[in-house]
Amino acid sequence: MENKEVKISFWASHLTTIVSVTLVLLLVGIIAMVWVCADNETRRLRERVELSAVMSDSIGNAQANEIGRRISSAPFSKRVVVISKEQALKNWADETGEDLAELYGVNPLTPEVSFTLKADWNSVEKIEAVKNQVSAIPGVESVDAPESEMVEAMNSNIAGMTLVLGVVAIVMLVISFVLINNTVQLTIYSRRFTIHTMQLVGATNGFISRPVVSNNALSGLIAGMLASLFLAVAMACAPYAGIGNINSYISWPVFGCIAGGMMLVGVVLCALTAWIATAKYLRKDYDELFR
Repeated sequence: MENKEVKISFWASHLTTIVSVTLVLLLVGIIAMVWVCADNETRRLRERVELSAVMSDSIGNAQANEIGRRISSAPFSKRVVVISKEQALKNWADETGEDLAELYGVNPLTPEVSFTLKADWNSVEKIEAVKNQVSAIPGVESVDAPESEMVEAMNSNIAGMTLVLGVVAIVMLVISFVLINNTVQLTIYSRRFTIHTMQLVGATNGFISRPVVSNNALSGLIAGMLASLFLAVAMACAPYAGIGNINSYISWPVFGCIAGGMMLVGVVLCALTAWIATAKYLRKDYDELFR
């Protein structure tokens, strides 16, 4: 019966804190998910930059396949597609409507190896280094790559977007900390006379602070679990609501890391602010408690 009363007392005194912190952590979780989605999308954009290795006239399809395997094993390579002479002729006909084999009597085109770079290699300097490395492969006549101005413009836009998201994330995290701090401060403020009474009967500061901090840490953990549950349900229901498949941007293991981060933030911030607020009232005299 006593344990039941303790549980009821805990929920009654901390329900407001749990609800408030849950809403704040939901905001933090959404910011984290937006950040992950933006990071994944920028990587996709960077990895769409395509280069093409043009073969010499003496290179056949078999040799082109071997060059393709060599490029595929390079550390910069993301995706490699070998285009045979026949496929190159068909692509030309589809794009221009001209039949080069009929015009020249033979297929004048050579095989090509089209490849994209990993996101970390998408800079003007590194693309130039890749061109030089691939051009040095025997049988490769030249390497076609996007104009440096286009690559610089894309990287500049991505950097600008990342900066804006970073600033927004920092501002929202500061606001979240302030909101959680105010919520916990109000909870401790309502118990300031209880804290002073415990001091009068000889309780040590550690004895007084320990249950306050642990209970608020538990409130932060519960709030983090609730916020994670709400976001998980939203992710699962997103495709049915016509929003789209969020899993294509955020995998469940990554979401698990975000959920763990929210719970950790809830525990740490609630415990820290509770300890600071309790220490403040432990230093106050009785008359100061009315201010």
